Amino acid sequence: MAAEEERFVRIKHVAGFPSEAVRYCLRAAQAKPKDLDVVAVSRNPWAHLLDKGWWALRHGLSPRSVGDRLHNLASIRTLRQTLAETLQVAPEQFHAKLHFVEHHRAHIASSFYASGWDRAVVLSLDGFGDFLSGMWGMGEGLRLSIDGGAAFPHSLGILYTAVTQFLGFTQWGDEYKVMGLAAYGNPGQYQQAMKTLVRESEQGVYRLDLDYFRHPRMDVSMTWAAGAPILSTLFTEKIEELLGPSRPSEAPLEQRHSDIAAALQNRLEQIILEWMRNLGDRYRIPRLCYAGGVALNCALNGKISRETPFKEVFIQPAAHDAGTSLGAALYIAHHILGQPRRFIMHHAAWGPEVQESECRPALDKNGLTYRQLDEAALCRSAAQALSQGKIVGWFQGRMEFGPRALGHRSLLADPRDPAMKDRINERVKRRESFRPFAPSLPAEAVATYFPEGHPDPFMLFAYPVLADFKDRIPSVLHTDGTGRLQAVDRQTDPLFWNLLKAFEIQAGVPVLLNTSFNEQEPIVCRPEEAIACFQRNAIDCLALGPFWVERR
Repeated sequence: MAAEEERFVRIKHVAGFPSEAVRYCLRAAQAKPKDLDVVAVSRNPWAHLLDKGWWALRHGLSPRSVGDRLHNLASIRTLRQTLAETLQVAPEQFHAKLHFVEHHRAHIASSFYASGWDRAVVLSLDGFGDFLSGMWGMGEGLRLSIDGGAAFPHSLGILYTAVTQFLGFTQWGDEYKVMGLAAYGNPGQYQQAMKTLVRESEQGVYRLDLDYFRHPRMDVSMTWAAGAPILSTLFTEKIEELLGPSRPSEAPLEQRHSDIAAALQNRLEQIILEWMRNLGDRYRIPRLCYAGGVALNCALNGKISRETPFKEVFIQPAAHDAGTSLGAALYIAHHILGQPRRFIMHHAAWGPEVQESECRPALDKNGLTYRQLDEAALCRSAAQALSQGKIVGWFQGRMEFGPRALGHRSLLADPRDPAMKDRINERVKRRESFRPFAPSLPAEAVATYFPEGHPDPFMLFAYPVLADFKDRIPSVLHTDGTGRLQAVDRQTDPLFWNLLKAFEIQAGVPVLLNTSFNEQEPIVCRPEEAIACFQRNAIDCLALGPFWVERR
């Protein structure tokens, strides 16, 4: 079982100890605190201590930075007590051994051990964790061999976040907005500026021009307002000499901003794809297990198998920091304890499952009229509504682990309607008009619609659609004709697969527009949240378990 704290407390990217998620996992596993032998933590404050100390001596630490680090160390020292309080046992009765796993090792482990592959190149890229922004090596059997890392202060994740802030997207996790905006820009004018901000070194590791960034002086802080993280500004004023004035969050978007986003995305792809080519030539293994926040960049991911020696790529659905919980556990189980590998991550449905007995009272409490249908009738009703241009809230089975809704907590719509994208962005999601949506289709149909694509179940790779279908499913394609596809397997997700086939009978295409079931909030977790989102937005129908609701 796996779930993020934000889904329970309803604060996006909430920081702090994940008490509700911990309690859920134990309940779902029917386990008691006394059953725990090991608790794996995906950070190691003692890693790279010499490097940290040397950097602090050379550059100094601000009082705020010192305070942040003392607070972090204090939270580690009291972790056993925090766990005991969360599980409502006395600290002396909590006997599980704590293991601290270096951040990027946890990232890498989350991908390699979940892939099912016995041998693969491994790579992690993100902002920072335990003083590194990247790590690479090889996984073989039960073991991970680490061959290198990219050290503080150089980071592609920091580069992307800094330019994201420069473009006026200042909320934690806004990088995906810039990836979407990039499709509307021309990188030409700002390509040289991006090469100034980041360059490749002779060893193939990226190097930032540190004059443009504040974090090398450790003068960057993160605060939590009502639980949501707020990161202070990462770029210096000097960046405006390269890119012009930064955009205030409330200012309108101009073509210049799209062009800067396009140049940033282009530069990121240049560096990472060249690096992957070097890794492929070095290891001579055609499989790559990839993780870290940067691994959520689906535009780049779709080019890996076409432009590097890696013909098979595995990225687990929670590739960002939430997935390090999975990686830390797998690392201890296999690399440290030598337990045999049994788990393969074929799907993302590892979160809470809501029973029929919970759905009916929630519907009655809100005065909704509903029909209870069997699965075949539910799929037919939803497919008919979708083919008529209606938006359907689809709340089924276990909630997904990771940032993508994959047919369990989804809003669905007809991809044939070119106006559907704007309609959902404006009337339901209430977000920027340039934000794209994804196509879900049966795994066996991927080769027909996206012939260069692979049947990825996690919506993490963008591939070009076959030209014949470009005008038939316009609302799920980016401006460059690519789609961030989700391949739905009949064995692992039979209900959603049956819905796609039912829609094909109605509409002639087995493709649905799929986006997360939420509106400026974490993805809905409980029936009450799904009903509230349905009632306050322009959602036409709701499939809540076996219950079918139509807006009057």
